Amino acid sequence: MRVLFLDLDRTVLGDDYSPEPARPLLKALLRAGFEVVLNSSKTLAEQEYYREAWGLNGPFIVENGSAIVIPEDYFPFEVNGRKRGKYVIVELGEEYDRIKAALDALAREYGLKYYGNCTLEEVTAFTGLPENLARLAVERDYSETVFRWERSGFEEVLKSMGLRVSRGSRFLGVTGNTDKGRAAVELLNLYSRLERVESYALGDGENDFPLLDVVDHPFIVGSLRHRRAKNISSVAELLEVVL
Repeated sequence: MRVLFLDLDRTVLGDDYSPEPARPLLKALLRAGFEVVLNSSKTLAEQEYYREAWGLNGPFIVENGSAIVIPEDYFPFEVNGRKRGKYVIVELGEEYDRIKAALDALAREYGLKYYGNCTLEEVTAFTGLPENLARLAVERDYSETVFRWERSGFEEVLKSMGLRVSRGSRFLGVTGNTDKGRAAVELLNLYSRLERVESYALGDGENDFPLLDVVDHPFIVGSLRHRRAKNISSVAELLEVVL
């Protein structure tokens, strides 16, 4: 089994967030037999939108490794997790309310702007998301995204509270003590109960480094350097390497 973990923003999605340009990539990967696992900062609701557009039906990892979302009965064995609708959710991060409360306490002093203290109009202005996707992005369960700050130093305060701050391609993510790599390892352990697994990952930012550290074949889009990952210029180049 070949499992590919795929970041979204600025990895396979452009600035307009449309799923259409990446559709041929996803189709080619699925035809080649890859199990494609979305692993990004995006929420469950956002990832459902892209999964439907691309015809994905397996597990996925949300909010920078905060939870593994597994369709019910996907694995032929019981998975310990919380039942939520049609999913079993393996929760690794903190509840959103705790993270928002920590940011609320620092927002005035450091001039922080994040989903929880922005209007929908501000969210679209900061992110460039169209309104329909902005509404999905604010449905947060485990993390926050800091769009703007006027002073530095809040990262250390958050870390002293037991939270993790990671840098994406544009913004800062705040989660509990987890990351994309930890969630990937947990999911790979489940896949390995089915058959031998060969793992791949594609990302573009520093918050992808923990994921790139734990897979067999790590790739990074762009010029950012990682100690193990192969740099590629585009997702199209990924197909040339792995197919």
